[in-house]
Amino acid sequence: MNAIANALAQVGPRLKRIRTQRNVTLAALAERTGISKSTLSRLEAGQRKPSLELLLPIAQAHKVPLDELVEAPATGDPRIRVKPFKAHGRTYAPLTQQPGGLQAYKALIPADQTEPELRVHEGYEWVYVLSGKLRLVLAEHDIVMGPGEAAEFDTRLPHWLGSAGNEPVEVLSLFGRQGERIHVRATPRSRQRES
Repeated sequence: MNAIANALAQVGPRLKRIRTQRNVTLAALAERTGISKSTLSRLEAGQRKPSLELLLPIAQAHKVPLDELVEAPATGDPRIRVKPFKAHGRTYAPLTQQPGGLQAYKALIPADQTEPELRVHEGYEWVYVLSGKLRLVLAEHDIVMGPGEAAEFDTRLPHWLGSAGNEPVEVLSLFGRQGERIHVRATPRSRQRES
């Protein structure tokens, strides 16, 4: 089955999953979209091909982008379509698409997150402060970092990241499973002195 046929075959189950996650009945969706209940049912069961005339009103009714309903195969466009999500009161924007390996995130930590809640887990993390003041508690260290500063650490050590000021903190975070570390290429110190 080619990529397009495979993507089309997944539309029906995805439509049903989105509708049921929102606790919307077929009758209620039919009323909102103007599409008959039987057509919606056949579409979800894969017995009817999805078309723009059917998908656009469904996307509007669910208030989701059309590409979330279709999830078309990649076309070679290297740009990452960022879909931010919230966790632990913070907003994260994934900057990598592939699962596993190193993962990159842009994170926004609210100003009110000032009380450390130390955590430990497998992995290794590199953090770069974009804006605001970041408080990094790492084992016995308690460090305040400003824009342009970076830190890297083993996440098996008790750690916490939060705000050190009365403004949100924006950071870039690279995280990998244990043993995967970030390698920054820089001019060796001996060469820097010669210049």
